[in-house]
Amino acid sequence: MWNSARQRFLSFVRDFKNSRPVVSPFLPNPGVIKATLQHFNMPVTEDDIKNEILLARHLDYEPMFMAEMTNLIFNWQRDESRSDNEFEVSVIRTPKGEWVRRFPKKEIQWNDDVQCPVQTEQDHDFFVAVCEQVGELETEIRQYYRNFRQRVGEDGVIVLGHPHPSWLGYQISPSMIFYHWNDFKNTFIRSMDALFEASLFVMNIALEEGIDFMSDSSYGLEMTSPKLFAEMDLPYIQKFAEWTHERNGLFWYHNCGYTRTLIMDGTFNTLGADVIETIAPPPEGDNDLAESRRFIDHQICTKGNLNLHVLRDGTPEQIAKKTREIIESVRGWKHIISTADGVLPGTPPENYLAFVKTARNASD
Repeated sequence: MWNSARQRFLSFVRDFKNSRPVVSPFLPNPGVIKATLQHFNMPVTEDDIKNEILLARHLDYEPMFMAEMTNLIFNWQRDESRSDNEFEVSVIRTPKGEWVRRFPKKEIQWNDDVQCPVQTEQDHDFFVAVCEQVGELETEIRQYYRNFRQRVGEDGVIVLGHPHPSWLGYQISPSMIFYHWNDFKNTFIRSMDALFEASLFVMNIALEEGIDFMSDSSYGLEMTSPKLFAEMDLPYIQKFAEWTHERNGLFWYHNCGYTRTLIMDGTFNTLGADVIETIAPPPEGDNDLAESRRFIDHQICTKGNLNLHVLRDGTPEQIAKKTREIIESVRGWKHIISTADGVLPGTPPENYLAFVKTARNASD
């Protein structure tokens, strides 16, 4: 057990000087995993977790998996009678009445045209009511995390999905966040506080059921400002981290955007995170990994940061070169060799292999 992928990953985060380096691509697209298994003439199943475990064992890397979080709180139920070819209608019943979401089938979630359910000030009353009734879902939430842990076993770590208080758990669109914050700030804060409390309820269950990392995330400075980050995001991130550490857990922070200013001014050192990912490079972010690593506290483990488009569109030789550059830039620091975000669909098996094999061979 102590030489399992899970224990190697956790040991590295806690004490990297006495642990083997960790290689862990960030959430590879299931199709990429299947194609890579087929490249080796290995069996492919309909279970994406089993597929990646099989490949990770074969390539000797430490996979991470992400479990649901906010979808367990906002348990939308499809209403077939009101759905049609254009919209999926879902509902949540609350003491305030029925909360309705109309979701365009042809749009992606964060398109500005998507009708996220928090649209008006009144919707915040529904939002808070849903958060306050999360206790009614304890049995389902507990079983979900228990099953997830059993499926992964010791073959990888599990990171809790991000609660995102400032995003209201994905229930508000990006543009509406800033309208609501400016138009009725106290109402918005009430909703964030309600989601924070609901998230702690879920986190407690997740810890009890063996989920390895509690987490949160936020926008980079492509979507917010240092001042707004300090007001909207930082207090909740810090409280989540403090709560987790009081229970001897580990806290994970994700930001795949423009974060250089927040790294250079020391803000990221105040998050309370044990792991920070992805220190995103251009064009997704604005970071130079070697520079960023010098400004992040020695005790914090960073994770990243191979450019996703290089991984998908480059040659194996280019990918191997970039991977070696990452390794050299963080040598001597607590860093997990990974990608700048989720591995893109269409990434060729040869490219995926070039990254993983180079990372493993060059870091050992």
